[in-house]
Amino acid sequence: MSEATSLVPFFVGFILTATGVQATCPIELSPPRVVVRYGDPVSVNCSTSVSQNDGMGWEAKQGGTGLKMGNHLTWTVEKLTEWTTSPVCFINLRNMKVRQCLRKLEIVIYTFPENISINSSSDSDGVMRENEQYNLTCHIHQVAPVKYLIVTWYKGDRPGSKFIFYNSTEKPVDKLSVFTFTPTRRDNGVTFRCEATMDLGPEGPQLNVSSQEINISVHYGPDVQCSVIDILEGETLESKCPVEGNPTPSVRWMKDGKLINQSIPLTRQNAGLYIVEAQGASNLTQKIQVLVIYGPQLSPQCQGSYTALEYTPLNRTCTAEGYPKPEITWYKDGGEVELIGNLTRRDAGLYEITASNNLSSVNVTLEINVIYPPSLIVELEDSEVEIGSAVSLKCSSTGNPRPTYIWNYFRAANVMEENEDGVSLLVIHNATAYNTGSYTCYASNKGGNVSKTARLTVKDATPECPIEITPHRMVIPYRGPTQTAACKPTSDDGNVKGIYWEVHGIKIHNEKWSPDTREDWDPRPVCNATFKGLGTCRKAVHFTLYKTPDSVSIRLVRNRTSVVEGSELQLQCDIISVAPAQNLTVRWYQGNDTLQPLIRGPMRVAGCRPEDGTKCDISVVRSPVNLSSTISITVNRKHNGAEFRCEAQMDLGPEGPQPPPNMTSEPLNITVDYKPAINTTKLPKKIPVFRGYPEDLVCEADGHPRPNIQWIYSPYKVPHLSKDTLTVSEAGLYNCTATNEIDSTFYVVEVILKEDYLPLIAGFVAVTVVAISIVFVFIYSIYYKNTRMRRYSLKNPRLSTHNGNVAHNGWDMQFPMTKLS
Repeated sequence: MSEATSLVPFFVGFILTATGVQATCPIELSPPRVVVRYGDPVSVNCSTSVSQNDGMGWEAKQGGTGLKMGNHLTWTVEKLTEWTTSPVCFINLRNMKVRQCLRKLEIVIYTFPENISINSSSDSDGVMRENEQYNLTCHIHQVAPVKYLIVTWYKGDRPGSKFIFYNSTEKPVDKLSVFTFTPTRRDNGVTFRCEATMDLGPEGPQLNVSSQEINISVHYGPDVQCSVIDILEGETLESKCPVEGNPTPSVRWMKDGKLINQSIPLTRQNAGLYIVEAQGASNLTQKIQVLVIYGPQLSPQCQGSYTALEYTPLNRTCTAEGYPKPEITWYKDGGEVELIGNLTRRDAGLYEITASNNLSSVNVTLEINVIYPPSLIVELEDSEVEIGSAVSLKCSSTGNPRPTYIWNYFRAANVMEENEDGVSLLVIHNATAYNTGSYTCYASNKGGNVSKTARLTVKDATPECPIEITPHRMVIPYRGPTQTAACKPTSDDGNVKGIYWEVHGIKIHNEKWSPDTREDWDPRPVCNATFKGLGTCRKAVHFTLYKTPDSVSIRLVRNRTSVVEGSELQLQCDIISVAPAQNLTVRWYQGNDTLQPLIRGPMRVAGCRPEDGTKCDISVVRSPVNLSSTISITVNRKHNGAEFRCEAQMDLGPEGPQPPPNMTSEPLNITVDYKPAINTTKLPKKIPVFRGYPEDLVCEADGHPRPNIQWIYSPYKVPHLSKDTLTVSEAGLYNCTATNEIDSTFYVVEVILKEDYLPLIAGFVAVTVVAISIVFVFIYSIYYKNTRMRRYSLKNPRLSTHNGNVAHNGWDMQFPMTKLS
């Protein structure tokens, strides 16, 4: 069968296999899998259970049979040499949908070497250096198939790493297996080999082959097996510190540059730093600390006696020599103690000190004496005493050695000090104000000192600072002659610790001080004195450097030429360059009269802003400033043409100039505009006018500016107007209107017309007068007749008083008379 024809069943079988028909193909291979060494014979039988077929055959690169009739067919090759062969048995079926089916034979063709080899990346003599990396390579020649190859590495008899090759090639190849190895000194003398195996399954043989062994020699060191040597005093260095290496090194010991004989016994002085020099696989130089073990020995400072201050560390350095380092233990009163930190008074006593290590122990005794400072002072407390009575202040303290006492107080003649049995007393007789103050007791010894202060208060005694300042108040004019203030103590100088002046916050260590009258506006001089017991007290000099104003002026705040009645008038008084402002008083005058009640408007520093702070505070600033004082007056028409003045006066007290300096401004005249007011006293509400007798209506009005007078009346009336006077003769309402720039007002007069009854009244009065005259003449004639002609009646005479019915003269005798009927 040709090659082209033989491929047809193969492709048909492939299609059947892809479509699943192969699973039902009635072909059986025996055996289904074969393992064959390359070049060996092979034989496989292909049979079918289908008797009715159109033939069957083997399709293979070597040993193919072509189409044969029958139910079985054998594929046989005498010497299999084709590595990539894939034999397939196929059958042509009759009367079936699938005309042909096939089955592929699983075949493994192998070859395996009879021996393998191994070599190393080290020297040819197998010498390796410790901790260096080396490669061992296993060579496997002409092996197939590779995917079944396994290489195992052996270190001695123990298997180690395994290598599996994942290669699909079927033809023979050469393979290498590399084992990376880092030797240590424990690997010296070990052997390595590699073993190649092939596991071809149950159908094939189990193949293996092993390489020759490689014996390696590991060079290392030299290494010193110690860094510190503990050796008993009297022993030698031999065998105390071995030096290892391959090859075996040569060793020598050096100390301080000198070669040491290892067989000589060592003493404690031989302890120290040694140098070991070793030569082998390499050269080594290493430092070794040699420690010589010996028993403890205490230093001389650990015995005898020791004196120390309380709360100080134990500066007695007690040390012990020995190796291992001795442990020092302190004992007191049979018990173990530990002196930690600073010494206290409880630590005083006799101590036994023991030093021990694992070889031996020694002990000595030490006496410790603790000096401690005085304890806190007791029984000294603040107290009060009545003036003129006695009091004692007690100071006591304990310490080692016993404390001594010193008192610090304001010394006076009535104070006595007494010391008795470790206690100090301060006895005060007849207490005065100068005994008021602090009393400090100092207790001291070698260990230190303590102090306590108590305050004694003498009741009803006014505290005084025992200094005197002359003069106590100074009032000096600007650029005037200067003065000097002297400050001296009034008590014993032994109480004074120091006196100084403090001016502008600067200390002046002098008892006298003189101001500069050109610039010392606010020196605030204070004399300070420090006294024992009293502490620091001070007295201030009341100092004033004053300057009278350069000028005083008055003005309107809003610069108006006139004001309207009822409005508020603001006047400002400007005082230029005056000091101190707090001593200035501003008075206001209207004409020659002081404004009552006395008006003192608020004063402020001119040109001040809120951020200026105390520079604008009149009660604080003492240098020359410009001041302004403002008052407000509600004006009326009486203020029109009034004259105002302001006066600035410096009130500097009795020490200042007398009389107090003052300055007055030039007068300021003001004009008040006010609305008209009609004078109603000359113009009644109702005025009667007799017919034929005209009446004058006078309209007068007060106002500023001067008001204009206008009469308003009915146009049907014809009065006569002359300036402000209106002559009327007719009844009606007449309106007087007064007007100026401020306002206007009016006043209405009602004129009532009346008839003139005067002639009738005059005639009636004349007739009445005539009638009265006649009656009078008649009565007089009767009177004359009865009095002048002396007609008397003596009937029933009796004395009687005058009754006005009988006329008599002064010469008439008084007789009893009766009135004539």
